[in-house]
Amino acid sequence: MIYSRNRRLRVNESMRGLVRECSLSTDDFVMPVFVMEGENKEEAISSMPGIFRRSIDLTVKECKELFSLGVKAVNLYMKVSDHLKDNTGKEAWNKDGLMQNTIKAIKDAVPEMVIMPDVALDPYSIYGHDGIIENGKIMNDATNEALARMSVSHAEAGADIVAPSDMMDGRVLAIREALEESGFYDVGILSYAAKYASSFYGPFRSALDSAPKDDMEIPKDKKTYQMDFHNSREALNEVFKDVEEGADIIMIKPGLPYLDIVSKVREAIDLPIAVYNVSGEYAMLKAAAQNGWLDNDKAIIESLTCFKRAGADMIFTYAAKEAAILLNR
Repeated sequence: MIYSRNRRLRVNESMRGLVRECSLSTDDFVMPVFVMEGENKEEAISSMPGIFRRSIDLTVKECKELFSLGVKAVNLYMKVSDHLKDNTGKEAWNKDGLMQNTIKAIKDAVPEMVIMPDVALDPYSIYGHDGIIENGKIMNDATNEALARMSVSHAEAGADIVAPSDMMDGRVLAIREALEESGFYDVGILSYAAKYASSFYGPFRSALDSAPKDDMEIPKDKKTYQMDFHNSREALNEVFKDVEEGADIIMIKPGLPYLDIVSKVREAIDLPIAVYNVSGEYAMLKAAAQNGWLDNDKAIIESLTCFKRAGADMIFTYAAKEAAILLNR
């Protein structure tokens, strides 16, 4: 005789919903947004179907639509013109730069939208690296000074949270101190604490032309500062340091291949955890769906729900708008 039957709690959708352990909502999403120079311009990103680079005016229009769908946070990335790139990244803190003007325009149009600009030098670097290079090496402390200046300029423009994605040692403390000294006590830091040197970033780097350049005198990849994908204990070390330095939110990146890291970090800290459903993950799902191998809508909702089940509080995903439309139905 069987007295304990798990299937009793699966008999219909009402029962399954009643005992469901986690759920997905539009409040969970952060939409990455790519911005380019110009006016009334939109360029499709071929490796990420449905994703575009847009000029500021069309970016503002998109943000209004996102907010109306319930997506209340955006993560901003700039497609920087080549003539503005150098080895210092100084365009990154130009008060009249593309990022700063984008932040102002979105905040004016959608005041309640949470704006999280990316803080890293690779879009501004002639080398495509996240740091300043001297004698063929990525300079940690000099880069931190640049990132702090960049963060303050974002705060001055109206950013709610700055999101350093560079993986330099000590940059959270440098940014926190700079924000405090400048009077931006309420601007948060979302730290990419456990960002791995992953092969899943390819479509993103092509979208911004931010891949490391093929130069014999500089590193060909980002493995000297991003994490080794073989390691998990190291992720906790990185997370604990960023928490001590003043991070408000912790990011794990990539997402789907790193759910074990999300789960470990969730058990270790009480701060909010973000996870990045990166471009390669998005591109794989879209390619499979376009070939008829997956049901696009079901796969999107299932994969995003998995992040919540693993312990994430928020999800950076290129599918945010599409998922919001599905959930609103």
